[in-house]
Order: sequence, then C-alpha cells, then structure tokens
Amino acid sequence: MSFSGVKVAPECLEAFQELKLGKNLRYIVFKMNDAKTEIVVDKKSTEKDYDTFLGELPEQDCRYAVYDFEYNLGEGLRNKIVFISWSPDVSPIKSKMVYSSSKDTLRRAFTGITTDIQGTDFSEVSHETVLEKVTRK
Repeated sequence: MSFSGVKVAPECLEAFQELKLGKNLRYIVFKMNDAKTEIVVDKKSTEKDYDTFLGELPEQDCRYAVYDFEYNLGEGLRNKIVFISWSPDVSPIKSKMVYSSSKDTLRRAFTGITTDIQGTDFSEVSHETVLEKVTRK
C-alpha cells in the first residue's frame, strides 16, 4: 500500500510478469480505478510501434506504463524495460497528486526495471528521449 492508500491490483503484477518473461507483450498502461483506491491494468498490447504506444497515453490525464524498449546501437538488438510515469501539465491537480504519491508502490512491485521516465509532455517520452536514457552508461 502506498502513502496515498492506493493498492496494486494482482492483475498488474501478472501482466508485468508476462511482459518481463517475453511472452509477446510490448507494453502495459496502468490507471487508477474510478474510486482512486487501486492501480489496475488499462491496456496491454503486443504492438511494436512506439507511436502506437504513445497514442495510448491520454493528453489530459495521468497514467503509468511499462514498455519493453527495443533498440540497436550496432551491437545487435537489446531490450530494456522502461517505467513511465505520465502526468501531463494539463491533468487535474487531484489526479496528479494521487498518481505522484502512489508511483513508488507500483514501481517497487516491479523488479528488473532499470530506467524510470517522468513525462509531463510528449517530448519527454519521445522515442529519441527514451533511447538516450536507456543507453546512458
């Protein structure tokens, strides 16, 4: 349970394990339930197009996501699982506060993530920005 009292639904952990074990999932988007008491799976997909993933992030509300980011720097394909905390500037204040105070609860539930990204606009979660962050030494 988080500082905000929000819990992580078991389906979130199951979906993350599915992605982590390479069972075809490329990304998972998480959201708060309507009562703002539990983090649940909003969407999961096998779609490899990064722009399709970005299209799943709402322009005016918060979400969390994990993305199996694949890249190639001339050494062959590599993958890193990226945790994204999406909180657009235009989101309602209450939503931003609940998502912010609950982030660590979800983040700690997922092992094996090496890159965290906080996005307040699409430039901060662009493919180029994420690539730069996952390839930092």
